[in-house]
Amino acid sequence: MLRLLESRAMETTIARIKDHFAASAQLKIDAADALAPSIALAADVMTSCLFADGRILACGNGGSASDAQHFAAEMIGRFERERPELPAIALSTDTSILTAVANDYSFEQVFAKQVRGLGRKGDVLLALSTSGNSPNVIAAIDAAREREMHVVALTGKGGGRIGELLIEGDVHICVPHDRTARIQEVHLLAIHCLCDTIDRTLLGDDS
Repeated sequence: MLRLLESRAMETTIARIKDHFAASAQLKIDAADALAPSIALAADVMTSCLFADGRILACGNGGSASDAQHFAAEMIGRFERERPELPAIALSTDTSILTAVANDYSFEQVFAKQVRGLGRKGDVLLALSTSGNSPNVIAAIDAAREREMHVVALTGKGGGRIGELLIEGDVHICVPHDRTARIQEVHLLAIHCLCDTIDRTLLGDDS
């Protein structure tokens, strides 16, 4: 009986995992038409920044912090083809800065103060927030405005407060879903599309 119960539990687990795969794949298919133009525009903004000797600053919390670091790693290292290093900085990696600013000011300022210190006119802020309501990401966008930077926002759940803050010249890639895991999965795909488009613009089409 125990083995039978274990077998049924395993079958249920496998079915649930398959449901995750199916839901993720279906969202990507459904969102492609809506998001592809924004991703292409964001890649163009980033490439123009890089051609002008600018840099891309990326920020987010939790899984979005990992996505910001993933993007910066692809830029500094490589995506799929060898090329010169591209200037990108993830603002979630320096624990001394993060803890000093959080302790001396507030956690809301951990990205904003870095944007003010590192950002220059014409640079790009890649702002990631699945809810669109992360206070420290919103503060970073405000700081980017002060530095006359472009903003590319990756959000979900309707875009939240960030969607309301974006202005002409900014790019909003808003995943049409309410579940955080699904949004993050599409964010990662969008990041890979950005990397591929930037590389193709810089190096030419290799297909």
